[in-house]
Order: sequence, then C-alpha cells, then structure tokens
Amino acid sequence: MLTLMAVHAHPDDEVMGTGGVFAKYAAEGVRTVLVTCTNGEQGDGAGGVKPGDPGHSEADVANQRLAELAESVGHLKIGHLELLGYHDSGMVGWAGNASPDAFTNADFDKAVAKVAALMEEYRPQVVVTYDENGNYGHPDHIQAHRVAVAAAEATGIPVKFYYTAIPRRIIQASYAAMKEQGKDPGWELPEDFGTPDELITSVVDTHEQADAKIAALRAHASQGDSIALLSMPPEMQRMAMSTEHFIRVSTKVTAPDHEDDLFAGLR
Repeated sequence: MLTLMAVHAHPDDEVMGTGGVFAKYAAEGVRTVLVTCTNGEQGDGAGGVKPGDPGHSEADVANQRLAELAESVGHLKIGHLELLGYHDSGMVGWAGNASPDAFTNADFDKAVAKVAALMEEYRPQVVVTYDENGNYGHPDHIQAHRVAVAAAEATGIPVKFYYTAIPRRIIQASYAAMKEQGKDPGWELPEDFGTPDELITSVVDTHEQADAKIAALRAHASQGDSIALLSMPPEMQRMAMSTEHFIRVSTKVTAPDHEDDLFAGLR
C-alpha cells in the first residue's frame, strides 16, 4: 500500500506545509499517517493568554489543541494520527526550553525508536518533515527533523524523503500584500526567510484541497498566530493554499529532478 508519513512537532503544523498533500493523496487511496510529537502545551490559552502569564494552563491548552488536531485531521482525511505525547518546548528563548520534559531535551534514542517503530508498522514509501533549521528555528521543529531523519536512516524504509519548504518569493509577496492592505504583521521580514527557489524540487498542486486546508486551519482557532492567514481576503487564502513545496532529500527510485508528485517513480 502506498503510504505517506509526515513527522510534525505540534498540533496545527500539519496544515500549512502538508495539509494539501494529505487530503490529495488520501482521496487517491494513499494511506496517510501523521506523527505529532508534542501536545502543544506552549500554545495560546483561553483568550490568547501566553505561556507564563496568569491564567495559562498547560494542561487545558494541551487538551484544547489535541481536540483541534482531531478536527483538523478529519478535514484533511488523514487516516492515522500517532501522538508521541512529548511536552512542547516553546519558541527559542522561552522558559519552556529549559524544562527536562520538553521535547527538545527528550532522550534522543528513545524518540528515534518511537518513530522508527511507526515506520516499521506503516512502511511509508514517502516521509516528510522539516529541514535542518525546522523551517524557522523552532526547537521542537529541529528536534522533529533530527528524529525523523535518524529513524529513516535506522530503518531504511522510506524510499523518498522530503523537507517541507516555503519559497522565499511567496513569503515576500504575501508580506508585501499584507503591508499594502494595512495589516501590519508586527515583525520585520528577514531577507533570508524562506527557502531559496533553486532548492525546491517538488511542487504539488493542491488547489482542489484549498477548502479542506482552510477548514483545517480554522479548526485550530485557539492559536491566533496559526490562523492569521484567515484574516486575509478569501482569494489570497486560496492562493496561499493552492500549492505545496518540498525539497527532495533522497530517493531510491528514478524520479524527475523537478516533480509534481511525491510518489513519482513509485506508481
């Protein structure tokens, strides 16, 4: 059975970079597996309260985010959700980084063994995770990358291995559009933010899955940062959801240098 597995750090990470391929391939009869490493305790609490502020309950946040994840999984038709249950480390520099329970501080070999066992169980030909920097430097994304890569190497199971990517040109265009509409993002866009276009090997058309991705993003309503895109005009939302980009790290089958199907060479 053709199988796609994505290894993500938090509830909501499954939507933007892989939600389209999850929905697309599920509709084609591909088995889809989402591995979520943490419970998202360092997310926003009720009313947008931040970790460390009065009223923020990690237990309540985790319960809320896992419930939202279950709804998102339904919209994306993900066949199998595997929760590793690690504690969210928070963003770089947050107090949560120092917690011994944080995913970034977890026993690496044990974490690799958990993901390797899932690869043994599902036998995914295609595995997707983040790049070496976790796409934007989040400690849990970096740890998810390290664990997924090590599990793939230990098992030798994945035939094709990918990193998610957001083209720099798309990020710059979206940032400029928000500025033009008077929607101040509240941060300055680094010139090197995003993936250089020349590194991207795989572009998948997900325009037919845009509505499912938007619904999945709405499911994560407690996380204001995650749903900021939904404040943009509908046509811009759909444009942002209409393609997904990847860097093919390795393949054991012959496939085009530039492909439009993660399963190219496998079917």
